[in-house]
Amino acid sequence: MADKTKKKKQESSEGRFSFLSNPTFHSVAGMLLLLFGFLLLMSCVSGVFYWQADQSEMNYSLWEILKLEKSPFKNWGGRFGAFLSHWMLFKWFGLASIGYAYFVMMSGVKILFRPEWLSLKRQFWNILIASLVLSALLGYFLPSYAIGGGGIGASIRHFISHTAGPIGGGVLIVGLSLLYSAVIFKVEPADFQRWFIKKEKSTLPKLEPSDIEPEADPEAPEIDFFDEEEEIEEEEVFIDEPEELELTPVVDGPANDVEISIEETEEEKMLSKVINEKVQEFGLYDPRLELSSFKFPPLEMLNDYGQSNITVNQEELEANKNRIVETLSHYNIKISKIKATIGPTVTLYEIVPAAGIRISKIKNLEDDIALSLAALGIRIIAPMPGKGTIGIEVPNAKKNIVSMRSVIASEKFQKSDMELPLALGRTISNETFVVDLAKMPHLLMAGATGQGKSVGLNAILTSLLYKKHPAEVKFVLVDPKKVELTLFNKIERHYLAKLPNEGEAIITDTKKVINTLNSLCMEMDDRYEILKEAHCRNIVEYNKKFSERRLNPEKGHRFLPYIVLVIDEFADLIMTAGKEVETPIARLAQLARAIGIHLIIATQRPSVNVITGVIKANFPSRIAFRVTSKIDSRTILDSGGADQLIGKGDMLYSSGTEPTRLQCALVDTPEVEKITEFIGDQRAYASAYMLPEYVGEEGGGNTIMDLDDRDSMFEEAARVVVMNQQGSASLLQRKLKLGYNRAGRIVDQLEAAGIIGPFEGSKARQVLIQDELSLEQLLKNLDQNN
Repeated sequence: MADKTKKKKQESSEGRFSFLSNPTFHSVAGMLLLLFGFLLLMSCVSGVFYWQADQSEMNYSLWEILKLEKSPFKNWGGRFGAFLSHWMLFKWFGLASIGYAYFVMMSGVKILFRPEWLSLKRQFWNILIASLVLSALLGYFLPSYAIGGGGIGASIRHFISHTAGPIGGGVLIVGLSLLYSAVIFKVEPADFQRWFIKKEKSTLPKLEPSDIEPEADPEAPEIDFFDEEEEIEEEEVFIDEPEELELTPVVDGPANDVEISIEETEEEKMLSKVINEKVQEFGLYDPRLELSSFKFPPLEMLNDYGQSNITVNQEELEANKNRIVETLSHYNIKISKIKATIGPTVTLYEIVPAAGIRISKIKNLEDDIALSLAALGIRIIAPMPGKGTIGIEVPNAKKNIVSMRSVIASEKFQKSDMELPLALGRTISNETFVVDLAKMPHLLMAGATGQGKSVGLNAILTSLLYKKHPAEVKFVLVDPKKVELTLFNKIERHYLAKLPNEGEAIITDTKKVINTLNSLCMEMDDRYEILKEAHCRNIVEYNKKFSERRLNPEKGHRFLPYIVLVIDEFADLIMTAGKEVETPIARLAQLARAIGIHLIIATQRPSVNVITGVIKANFPSRIAFRVTSKIDSRTILDSGGADQLIGKGDMLYSSGTEPTRLQCALVDTPEVEKITEFIGDQRAYASAYMLPEYVGEEGGGNTIMDLDDRDSMFEEAARVVVMNQQGSASLLQRKLKLGYNRAGRIVDQLEAAGIIGPFEGSKARQVLIQDELSLEQLLKNLDQNN
């Protein structure tokens, strides 16, 4: 009851202050701060000239001053300005108070325009310390000038004079001022040497290696119900130590006098200096700054089913153990040892057979053991990977629900340093199972209707929503059934990506799916071009280099978010579009890993004409929920087992090794709805993330276009295309900083002029002009003809 009351209070308080995240409130607050800061600045500046004339009229309160029939003040801000300047200049910091007027104006600029270079926190502390130092200096050395140090400066002068005496106080004030200047301007001992000591020759500064502390990978807590020894595989790094070499001095001269010096080139030193200065001035680039007020959804939005702690039913364990031993004894199979590991829905019994027992003999008894235990979903793992045992998985009589809340709240997920962490559920040993989509790099999901596939997709998307900022990941959602992913429409301007000029971001029409897939191929090619120019091998290196301000945005470089393509029902697309869908998906699966585009494909019909050899070859990571036949299991996993699952989220995860049995975390539709509403109500980007514009076959091949009405950038675009020998709209967008529609029109004009070839699907158009000389001749002929 107390928790419900607390939750209601929290929700009501959040409702009362919800206006703080309203963009209109931000605009109004920014403009008001800007105007008020300008009024403060105008009042203080005019107060410097007229403070003596206005001082005699300051014997009234602000209300009395405003009620005067005739204003006696000369301040540019009138009565209110005179009152403000009196308090700021005379009562507070004196002339240094002008800095606070500047700070109020910059606060308005920050709220309205959000410039990356402007840090209000740094500005505030700099102005506060500088005003104290300047007020103390002017108040001490110009005591007769009342507004020099203001009231605070006079108080500091009185305190220091009383404490250290007139001379000692002056020395102390000057010393503190010099100390402050040295910190602000970063004065080093080398600067004093450069100022006061003439050096015969310059030497390179000594480079000190920085200490880098490796990040420790957090380990999830392990629960051992039967005191069994658990093996933890650790990677060991072996470093081959080189043999000691005896250095023999050269006969011609003493070897000890030879010194080796490493000198940087002037270009390297200049580049390092510029980069260091940028990082010191602006800090590392943070892609989250544009939505700096974004809040991740709280854990309270996920249901807690109260079944995170697994209870041990000793009677059930003993009964199952006895039946397993009895069944095996009927076939003269003796057991030397047996132990059990209890999971949320399944218990794993590990047996060690007596010497001389063949493993295949036990494997063939799968149906007999299931019959003796009167249970569905018996699965035998013979042998257990990495262990000298045979595993028998038996469903529990009472199944525990694995809540998404318990998985998200786990230490393994919260402290994960993965690029795209997915919290899928819990293993048989009740450990949170978290994998990295960026390492998979693509995921294939399959299972019969109603076995938990849609819940698994929701768990994957929820994991990313709780871990990644909208600037770091974008979703391309394909939902042919039109009902599974509609809730995510609410976060379109935060997390979704779509084609330009499209209405809804979630794609349901097959033709739009084809265009989107080909657009993703164009995005992939564009990103590879950007990585090539940046001399980076993958998106992690590129974004790190961009964050360190080593790449110039004016040359087309930008922060690249991850893009996750989710297709909820792949079989429907294959049946209706076939190769038009399979070809771009295969191309993306083969090439898109390095540039941060990852695919998640789900289907409820895992047949060989849907999950083809091309798809399976490029999707090493797979999730199988319960299916109806061994053939379907082998189609998904290349092995049996999925047909023996018990349903309701019971699944097998395979990444090229022996499948791992998991209980998928449950996240229900109302939970997803609350999460998307919480995110959707916050300040968002102006639109969804725009993919490159793709024109289908019906939109290409416009050879009868009127070339009299050529774009003003036509000739420059033609030179870019010929120089790069690549005819794509994305190239023109990046090189010439054009919009999607304009770049597409120029591409059509280039085709009509015979500079590039016709549309060829997802491939870039062929460039028909091979050199710039031929291009200039063609452009000259076009001008003459038109």
